[in-house]
Amino acid sequence: MSKITEQVETLIQPVLDKLNFELVEVLFEKEGKDYFLRVSIDKEGGVDLNDCTLASEKISEVMDEHDPIDQMYYLDVASPGAERPIKKEKDYQNAISKPIYVSLYAPIEGAKEWLGTLQSVEDDYIVMEVKDKAKTKQVEIPKNKIAKARHAVML
Repeated sequence: MSKITEQVETLIQPVLDKLNFELVEVLFEKEGKDYFLRVSIDKEGGVDLNDCTLASEKISEVMDEHDPIDQMYYLDVASPGAERPIKKEKDYQNAISKPIYVSLYAPIEGAKEWLGTLQSVEDDYIVMEVKDKAKTKQVEIPKNKIAKARHAVML
């Protein structure tokens, strides 16, 4: 996590708490010549356009007062969607028995990407059930090897 995203999270977390929204993710990205501050929020039952608009207005107020970002940027507040990122311990716990996708820093059993069902979450690793040709198997993945994890939509 970059210093900017950490500072933004610290600034906006109280605002989102007051609105009963969960802060899922903060990203600060450059696309072409433009910068974007992307904030993903969620709540029980999901968020809608009105929720995103309200959160955007309240985040803008706080950022106008204490903005740690020097350059011009666009604020984008949205739902994390069906393929919501898995970052925190709570996210992993909520994903047990659900399909997830994991990309790794280093290969395990020759693969850097895994798609399957999260079976369990331990302190230092997760266990996924994945398909290997015609059978299923369990793969133990150390958390420190996970580059990205997200919910997966499997057809």
